Amino acid sequence: MTGFDAFPYDNGELICEGTPLSRIARRAGTPCYVYSRRAVRDRYHRLESAFANVDPLICYSLKANDNLSLLRILQEEGSGFDVVSGGELFRLRQIGADPARIVFSGVGKTVQEMEMALEWGLFSINVESRQELETLARVSRRMGREARVAIRINPDVDARTHPYIATGLHRHKFGVETGQIDDLLKIVEDSAEIRLVGLGYHIGSQILDVQPFLDAFGKLREWADRVRDRGFPLEHLDLGGGLGISYQGETGPDLQRYAEALAQPGDGYRIVMEPGRYLVGNSGVLLTRVLYRKTNRGKVFLVVDAAMNDLLRPSLYGARHQILPVRSGRSRIQADVVGPVCESGDFLARGQQVPDARPGDLLAVMSAGAYGFVLSSNYNSRRRAAEILVDGEGWRTIRVRESYDDLIRGESVP
Repeated sequence: MTGFDAFPYDNGELICEGTPLSRIARRAGTPCYVYSRRAVRDRYHRLESAFANVDPLICYSLKANDNLSLLRILQEEGSGFDVVSGGELFRLRQIGADPARIVFSGVGKTVQEMEMALEWGLFSINVESRQELETLARVSRRMGREARVAIRINPDVDARTHPYIATGLHRHKFGVETGQIDDLLKIVEDSAEIRLVGLGYHIGSQILDVQPFLDAFGKLREWADRVRDRGFPLEHLDLGGGLGISYQGETGPDLQRYAEALAQPGDGYRIVMEPGRYLVGNSGVLLTRVLYRKTNRGKVFLVVDAAMNDLLRPSLYGARHQILPVRSGRSRIQADVVGPVCESGDFLARGQQVPDARPGDLLAVMSAGAYGFVLSSNYNSRRRAAEILVDGEGWRTIRVRESYDDLIRGESVP
């Protein structure tokens, strides 16, 4: 399943599986996120099938979308998980995830988070600096727990993506430059509690050309062989995530070419992959309703009830999501789609071709299943949106819309 296949038109009505989106909006209200169970499953199996000859450990990256119901779906399909915080580990505990299929990434793990990871016995803790490894060694020694560790290297590869989501160049905070690897190996040698099991990288996100992956993989294998020659029995290579999706009709990554490059016999390394956006991005939309339409010196604004606090990507990255009418038949105009938040940066589309909508019309912001709700906030004391899961002809709420009481929960008046 690619592009917007999960949300086709049927008799002029945008649907998800067998359910009209207008029906969901009428009962659940707007703004709300709507996800397709079938699309999530299909994307997982498409990835699994493409890399069948490699048999990777696929670890879904929670940072893309961490709703418990979606995590459960992926768990049932056989996915492992990639986390970057203690909160994400806590979520996985709620669904009974297998710790032997979890990797813990991120540059700033706290001692408390290290303790959580060691208590649970994860597949791998991916370290990204000398000081982090030294801290992990001290915590492991104090707890008397072995730490399975992979070193994330910075391969200095240009992922050719937005600078805010590129992570594989020396100017980025991520990973260890290769000139420091020997220092980390010395710490491993001196720490009985540290077991080095892998090397890895993550070069960025929303990557459509597989060549940067291939360039980075070549460098990673060279370093893995050197580390093995030093006497460290590496078990796996972690290739991170980053596989992109189609937002505006772009051609997706060539999975066959990528898989063929990974299927090199004889090295014995297990491949780990950490997809996020690829699995859930085009499995969800954000539904919003037009409140007002206004014109300033010929420039058209559609004011909707969703805002930057609901979907931050356009404001943060300049991301361009296609916006479709829930009921077809509208022509398209060039306009800004903006929300009620008091910021000039509050927009879902700027200068794009969008439906020529009127107050009351429903719009669907496409490709919103990844980095949508997880980046939302309560800015302007706005309640965060509901999340809906569609399964065939039925649907259910998998996160209720916040109440006004939720906004002040935890606060007190002196």
